[in-house]
Amino acid sequence: MEAKYFRILRLLGTGYKARTEAEGRLLYLKLGYSHEVELSVPPAVRVFCFKPDVICCAGIDKQRTHQFAATVRSVKPPNAYVNQGMRYIDEVIKLKPGKKDRLK
Repeated sequence: MEAKYFRILRLLGTGYKARTEAEGRLLYLKLGYSHEVELSVPPAVRVFCFKPDVICCAGIDKQRTHQFAATVRSVKPPNAYVNQGMRYIDEVIKLKPGKKDRLK
C-alpha cells in the first residue's frame, strides 16, 4: 500500500502516550483516563507512532484517512489554556481576548 495522504497528530500533556500493535491495525492511547483507549483502524488507513507523542495516520483514501484522524483527535480535543490534548501538527489555536483587550 502506497500512502498518498497523511495526517500527523501531536499529544500534548504529561504522561500522554500512544502505541500501535498488529502492524498498525490497533491504536492504544494513554490520555490520563483510568483506562487505555483502544481504537481499531479502518482497512484503508495505517497508523504509525514515530515517538510516543506523535501519531501519523496514512492512507490512500483522503476521506477515510482524515476522518480517522478526526476520530482520534475527538478522544481528547485540544485545550489551549492548559496546553493539553491532541492537535494536528500544523494547527494553531487562538485564545479568546482577555478582559483588558475587550474593554478597548
